[in-house]
Amino acid sequence: MTRARDLGIQIGTGTPGPYNAITDVAGVRVGHATIVKGDGPLRIGEGPVRTGVTAVLPHSGSIFDEPLYAGYHWLNGNGELTGTAWIREGGMLATPIGLTNTHSVGVVRDALIEIEVRGRGRGAWGLPVVGETWDGVLNDIDGQHVTAAHVREAYDAASGDPALEGNAVTDGKVMGRPVAEGSVGGGTGMICHGFKGGIGTASRVVDGGWTVGVLLQANHGRRERLTVAGVPVVIDDVPRPVPPEFEGAGSVIVIVATDAPLLPHQCRRLAQRAGLGIARTGGAGENSSGDGFLAFSTANRGRLPSGALGTNPPRVVQVDVLADAYLDPLFYGAIEATEEAIVNALLAAETMTGRDGITAHALSPDRLVTALGRR
Repeated sequence: MTRARDLGIQIGTGTPGPYNAITDVAGVRVGHATIVKGDGPLRIGEGPVRTGVTAVLPHSGSIFDEPLYAGYHWLNGNGELTGTAWIREGGMLATPIGLTNTHSVGVVRDALIEIEVRGRGRGAWGLPVVGETWDGVLNDIDGQHVTAAHVREAYDAASGDPALEGNAVTDGKVMGRPVAEGSVGGGTGMICHGFKGGIGTASRVVDGGWTVGVLLQANHGRRERLTVAGVPVVIDDVPRPVPPEFEGAGSVIVIVATDAPLLPHQCRRLAQRAGLGIARTGGAGENSSGDGFLAFSTANRGRLPSGALGTNPPRVVQVDVLADAYLDPLFYGAIEATEEAIVNALLAAETMTGRDGITAHALSPDRLVTALGRR
């Protein structure tokens, strides 16, 4: 799997974490379930299938019992990110996060409820957060091929022991493993800037020693607008999966995690900055695009009352909070990590042929290096 830094492409001036991934934020874990089957003409309900689901677990314990402060922002709202009504109202994330295709949001949401009930028993409560982008160019999206079993597969892949041998350790904190990128999980059938897109991730360690990690599902952008490290990328001779006039009609979902101690309004402000990273690669939040961003802080884990049914939460709690005057390094980190995650998604994705023989071609690392004038 090729990433931007493997090619000597440095996005911004910040320093990545050990894996340059959202899992550099201690406790955050990611799992994928990828569904690829069938070829040829589209037959709704049969395939071809090019889709999946990605699960993000915000920390190594039970997010249902130990919620986190969170906030979200929409750049353009032609998309879905469930569970945000409570995040807006209560400022807390209390479920895992799922990423999938547009027509599978319901089954992913329901499966996350089932996982909660299985883990906590009767009386469980939750409003799962599930984001989506549309993979109907390559996938039989109307066939709704994502099942509860796929959600459990992604969740179980994410929920392994974070202290397994081979994980990075920084300042005594055990970090998660590297994250698979490109045509995996919810990003399996996605297209980005006229090339094959999908899942991408990156991170930054900022002043104060805090980490900002980003994971995104890239299915947005026009080819003629693609910019990498400030340089316009001109590659005209690679066939496009859709006519140019239909490019930019996709979406991007961005998850931002940090271990800096933030309140909900600060999480919302951090989420907003993902839009600047998208803009730096040429994304514009077009009219038909759904661009939703969610940010959460792991810093006050265990201090926030869960509000679960039948509990008696403390009347007063004490939390840590970073003064607003010191937020800028986190903002810069989120911008750079978002930009780099998009480039990583493009480079990791491989050429894919889907329904009706439609092909989304990968962005060749060699062609990108040439387009950037590095050869």
